[in-house]
Amino acid sequence: MEYRLDRSSPMPLHEQAAAAIRRAIADGEAGPGERLPLAKDLAAIMGINKNTVIRALHLLRDEGLLEFRRGHGITVAGTPEKGALLAQVRDLVRDARRKGYKKSELIAMIEAIP
Repeated sequence: MEYRLDRSSPMPLHEQAAAAIRRAIADGEAGPGERLPLAKDLAAIMGINKNTVIRALHLLRDEGLLEFRRGHGITVAGTPEKGALLAQVRDLVRDARRKGYKKSELIAMIEAIP
């Protein structure tokens, strides 16, 4: 994976870094279960600060693409498609909560769908 980020872009660097890693996963450079390089190594590859990379990695973890496990490092947990679906699920849960539904009620609705 070799990516240089565009410092003149209006997109924040951590989002560009997350997009670069997301692209690498989509292109098959890292598959489910594979470990990613250390944040400091990714930072050197991308030409950015390690903390910026860590912020990007947290975004990808929240999307369901990465998994952080003590002693195992950061591994690829899913695919971009799974991450996109997980984002939609989070939006659904957030919307259901705003409308007063409990998690159990939402699960029951989903289970009732043929």
